[in-house]
Amino acid sequence: MPGPLAGIRVLDLSRILAGPSATQLLGDLGADVIKVERPGAGDDTRHWGPPYLRDAYGAETTESAYYLSSNRNKRSLTLDLTQGEGQALARRLIAESDVLIENFKVGGLAKYGLAYADLAADFPRLIYCSITGFGQDGPYARRAGYDYLAQGMGGIMSVTGEAEGEPMKVGVAVADLMAGMYAATAVLAALHHRDRTGEGQFIDIGLLDTQVAWLANQATNYLVSGTAPGRMGNAHPNIVPYQVFATASGYLILAVGNDAQFRRFCDVAGRPELAEDPRFATNPARVEHREALLTLLRPVLAGRTTDDWLEALEAASVPAGPVNSIDQVFADPQVQARGMRIAMSHASGRDVDLVASPLKLSATPVAYLHAPPTLGQHTDEVLRDLGLDDHEIVRLRERGVV
Repeated sequence: MPGPLAGIRVLDLSRILAGPSATQLLGDLGADVIKVERPGAGDDTRHWGPPYLRDAYGAETTESAYYLSSNRNKRSLTLDLTQGEGQALARRLIAESDVLIENFKVGGLAKYGLAYADLAADFPRLIYCSITGFGQDGPYARRAGYDYLAQGMGGIMSVTGEAEGEPMKVGVAVADLMAGMYAATAVLAALHHRDRTGEGQFIDIGLLDTQVAWLANQATNYLVSGTAPGRMGNAHPNIVPYQVFATASGYLILAVGNDAQFRRFCDVAGRPELAEDPRFATNPARVEHREALLTLLRPVLAGRTTDDWLEALEAASVPAGPVNSIDQVFADPQVQARGMRIAMSHASGRDVDLVASPLKLSATPVAYLHAPPTLGQHTDEVLRDLGLDDHEIVRLRERGVV
């Protein structure tokens, strides 16, 4: 069954994570994504290992796990954009594409005649999405931007980590991933606009912008109160008790979201009087008297195992959960039931295990058509689609254009 974006072609001139995660999402939804890579080198992340994928004979390949994480459902074309013939081929591909996504530095593609200003007149229906560290304007526009910098400059590190500890980045490159998510969302909106008007447009995505945007309630807490939030470890700034507690066997996440849940928790914990204490009876009161409540709850939670708590709290409809390691995540029956681990046949001759898309569409489900490609795996195929014959392809390869 064709995906919802079947018939849409995306020319992917991005690398690392933000752009590739956006184009993988579009590919999962059925778009034909052509990943353009430097001949002989390719996406930087191909070499960001170990670990690397092993082939059918157990030999280590050059495909890193990092690269594999964000490049399925794409075809790889090697193309040297520094050469005139490479630029001419890029324009031929653009003529047959609906979307172009790139993450060169501001102005980086202009020297190849491939900036939006160079293309808009000739390709008025083109949707051109540029992902940079700081956006196309402002005093930082020409700086190189990376996820770690965006996390630090965008505030998430100031609210992550223990209160008395150092600022802490998130363990996954969330600024890159959220930039990719915003980029894909903007592309879908632009495609809808083009369906109505026939007009393409330029999309400007900055890692710092997207990091600031998804500060969400923490940013609004500051904007409303005038007080900047700080690090609170695993505690929640607006809800109590909503954090990790030590148990007799490990850790438990207790996520009490309202007063009724708190009363039920107190009953399960054998401390029903806490729900009647005016310091704790309502969430605003619990937030005000946070430390007093936590001092009382910590020894209670430590008195039973995590499994005991989970069974009792689930029976009482009190939200709670374990703190899983990643191996435990993929062993979790709910994760397994939702099909969040997939295997795809790879060009190395073996299957590669990947994380599935979380999108569940009833009429146009996600399809997994292409494993993350090897470097230039589809070069001949894509060039033949453009009308080039084998002789022309050989000549381009001899000249280092592809």
